[in-house]
Parts: sequence; structure tokens; C-alpha cells
Amino acid sequence: MKLTGAQLVCESLLKEGVDVAFGLPGGAVLPLYGALPEYPQLRHILVRHEQAAAMAADGYARVTGKVGVCIATSGPGATNLVTGIACAQMDSIPIVAITGQVPRGAIGRDAFQETDISGITLPVTKHNYLIMDASEIPGAIKEAFHIANTGRPGPVLVDIPKDVLQDDRAEFKYPESVDLPGYKPTLDGHPAQIQKAARLKAQAERPIILSGHGIIISRAYDEVRELAEKAQIPVITTLLGISSFPMDHFLNVGMPGMHGMTYASKAIDEADLLISLGMRFDDRVTGRLSAFAPNAKVIHVDVDPSEISKNVRATVPIVGDLKRILRALLPNVPAAVHTDWVQRIEELRMRHPSHKIRETDHLLPQYILKTLSEITDGRAIIVTGVGQHQMWAAQHYAFKESNHLVTSGGLGAMGFEVPAALGAKVGKPDKHVWSIAGDGGFQMTLCDLATAVENNIAVKFAIINNNYLGMVRQWQDFFYDKQYTATSYSRNPDFVKLAEAYGVAGMRVTDKVQVPAAIEWAMQEPGPVVVDFMVEPEENVYPMIPAGQSLAELIEEPEHVPGVPT
Repeated sequence: MKLTGAQLVCESLLKEGVDVAFGLPGGAVLPLYGALPEYPQLRHILVRHEQAAAMAADGYARVTGKVGVCIATSGPGATNLVTGIACAQMDSIPIVAITGQVPRGAIGRDAFQETDISGITLPVTKHNYLIMDASEIPGAIKEAFHIANTGRPGPVLVDIPKDVLQDDRAEFKYPESVDLPGYKPTLDGHPAQIQKAARLKAQAERPIILSGHGIIISRAYDEVRELAEKAQIPVITTLLGISSFPMDHFLNVGMPGMHGMTYASKAIDEADLLISLGMRFDDRVTGRLSAFAPNAKVIHVDVDPSEISKNVRATVPIVGDLKRILRALLPNVPAAVHTDWVQRIEELRMRHPSHKIRETDHLLPQYILKTLSEITDGRAIIVTGVGQHQMWAAQHYAFKESNHLVTSGGLGAMGFEVPAALGAKVGKPDKHVWSIAGDGGFQMTLCDLATAVENNIAVKFAIINNNYLGMVRQWQDFFYDKQYTATSYSRNPDFVKLAEAYGVAGMRVTDKVQVPAAIEWAMQEPGPVVVDFMVEPEENVYPMIPAGQSLAELIEEPEHVPGVPT
């Protein structure tokens, strides 16, 4: 039977197991939207801005492990996806973006809403397609999903001209397999390198496991825990690696780097071996590279060979899937104890508690996140944007379940928290999902409160409202002589009234004593909720390692004298 190009897209998505897509229609992609009613198995969630479509697909993909799908029209619709696509690329998230394009005959003629989205997204996608014949659609969709979710995951864009979507002369023949000779990700680590890694571990006296996002992507939770426990190796998690290793485990040392635990950064400084698993030695972790882990040899395991030795030279590089490599490594690593090393890290923890919340009657963001952690028992999915609220969530929410932090790590995209939380809740409808936002980031994507209401997506939105672009103000405080230029949000709207205008229940919290009741109330409300926490306006995140400095040059929170106002 002959089908239109639009029908071929829908049939292909069903073959890939897609049951939801996030999108916003427009002229060039209308043929696809015209076909959607024929496929009730494909739930479409209408967003209010295309950036939200990409970020919702991202949040959905992170919590489910499936490929997220977003749809947009040509021109501005497609370009509005770019920030979300770049975010997925930086954090290795599998999404497939389907965009409409002007008809084939108009390409290159500056037609209305024509943009070369394939060219624009080339640097921020794993691969992309411009489909010039409807018969190519099934094969391209099959390849797109395969590429997006194998090896190091990432976004793939499929751009389809309007007349190709309308073409009704093609038959649906979905490929059974993918044959991409130039794309063969290495999954099994080299046996000789695995043996070298085992020998290096046996020689180490002060080893550290650096657990990154790759542990979550490969679902290697049991393997990394077995390695840590078998050889008694303390575990440090990167920001994107948070919830890859139990936070209440006695070997968990927390997050290192710019705003990580002081004792974690100091442990790296003293380690003689780093077993780096699925992490890319981001500058926020390493500080000044020349001074990073000066005494340590490095075992670096990653599925992406381009990450190996890119920033920190690997003594033993191993390319492949983490779960497979750890399974091969475990039998070769003898049981061991490192009592002195574990005690040394505990000593560092006692000397540098890092995240102790000071006693004050003022409403502190740290207290809010800690209280949220306690009330939810560390079992909610926490979605953040970027900035101070992101760091406070990473520091004070004690995750008890794996893969429960969803955050924009590499790109650091403000506004990510609202749509990504919607996608996470759609992907895990039975989980409590909290979107933690700053007042600045919240205003970038708050229009998609309408999406939450329309689709009854019961996300709880917590605004850490300090009337500033908080992290930018903090940098101005530390490094620009308190010149708070263009960072004050003194004319913020009334977020409670705004929420109510969208049909969302809202509450404002101005006092510390109100926090537990507000969180309990939000949890009991059946639909989406906005809680506006009016926090201390000039609270800073500590500790902090200034950009370009070493882990040893971090700034710890100043001592507060009892009785002196803070």
C-alpha cells in the first residue's frame, strides 16, 4: 500500500517503540501533523515553545533510557530546537528531532521560513539527515534511532521537506537491521588494557573511583558498587554522575570540583590512582589541569575514544561500554582493604564539612533542598536548570535511587528545568518529580506551565527566588568588586498569581518555618504546583574553586560569628 511521507514517519516511529513526542506545528510540518490523528498510539504533547520540545524529549530520555522525540517546523521552529539539541549533545542524551523543511524546489532560494537546519546543527548532533525522497524516510528513521542510542548517545536530526511529507507514492518497508560501515562503536574493552588496569589497581594505596554519567547511561550501577566494595575504593561522583552510586554508602565521597565537597577535591589531590568511569574531566571537575591530581595515575574508561586523554592523560585507556568492561575487570581485581585511605578521607570530611547549613532564622536555599530531601526520603526525581539552585540541589539532596538527578551539565542551559521536568514526569508518571528553578531560569520557559495543565503533568515547581541571576551575581561579588550590573531581577512578577493565571496552584514561602508544610502541601496536590521560596537574596554557593585555579585553591564558606546577623 502506498503511503505519504508523513505516514511513513509515523509508521517508522511506531516500529521504534515511540509512544510520545513533544512538538509545535507550523506550515512546513503540517502534513505530519495531519497524519498524527491516524496514529492514536503516538501521543503528541503540544508545547508552547520549540525549545521546550527538545528539552522535554531530553528529560524523557534521561529517566527512561529510551530515545526522546521532538517535532518542529522549518525556520524559526527548527532553530528554536537548537539549544535543546546542543544540551543533549553535551550530556550524551539520545533524542531524535524531526523538522519540516520548505519544499525541495524552494531550498536555497531564501523561501519563507527556510533555514539550513542541517548545517546549523552539524556541530551539535551525532548525525543529521536531509530527506529528499519519501522512500528514504524509513531507513533514515531506523538509522537515526540506532545512532542516537548506541555508543555514546546523542541527538540526531531528520529534516524533511514539506513536499516529501506530502508525497504519496512510497511503500512502507522498514529495515530489519542497520548497516553503517563507518559507524561501529567499540563495546568490549581490550583484554590487555583490562589486565593492565587490574595490575595498576593492585599497586595503588590511595585509589579513587570517579563515577560519571556513563555509569548511568550504561546502567552499570551494580558493577561500580561491586568494584568499590570488593577493593574498598572510595567513590566520587561528577555532577552528572550523581545518583550513579548510593549517596548513603560509606564509600561515597560526594561531588568534587568547583562547587563540590571540599574533602572530595582534596581526596583527588592526594590520590595515587583515579579510576575514571564514563566522565570527561570537565574543567568544573579538574580546575587548572596542570595541577589536577598531581600524584595520580589514571585509568580512563569511556565508550567515546575522543574523550580519552583529551583533557587528562590516561595511564591506561580503555574504550568500550562501561557495564561490559566492569564485568570483565571485576574477576581480575583482587579483594582489598584501604583502611588508612578511607580513614584519611574521613579525616578530611571532618576538617572540611563543606555543606553544613549554618544556624539562622533566615530562609536559606540550602535548608529548602535539605528539607525536600528529607520529606521525599531522597526518592524524588529532581530536575534543575543551571546556577546556584543547581549546585544547592546537588549538594543537599541525598539521592537514594539511581538516575534521579536530571540537570543541564555540559551546556548549562537556563530554562532547562521546566520542560525537562515535564518530559521526566511523562516518562516516569508514578514518580514524584520536582523542578528546582531559579527565578531567572524559570522565566525563560514558564510558558510551558500551560503544557503541564493541559496534559495534567503533575510536576512540582520550586522557585528559589532571590531576585537575582544568582550565580552571575556571585561571580560579580567574588571577582568584579560587587559590581552587580544587569543581574538584579527587582521587578519579578508575582509568581503565585502567574501560576494561578495558568490554572496552577501556587504558594509563596517567606519564612523558614513554612517550608515543611509547603512541601507537604505540594506533594498532596494532584496536579502541577508552583512554590515560590523567597530566599536570602545574596546567599552564595560554597565551596567554590575560581575558574582556572587548582582544587587546592578552593574558597570555603566563611565562619559566621554567633550573634552577628547573617
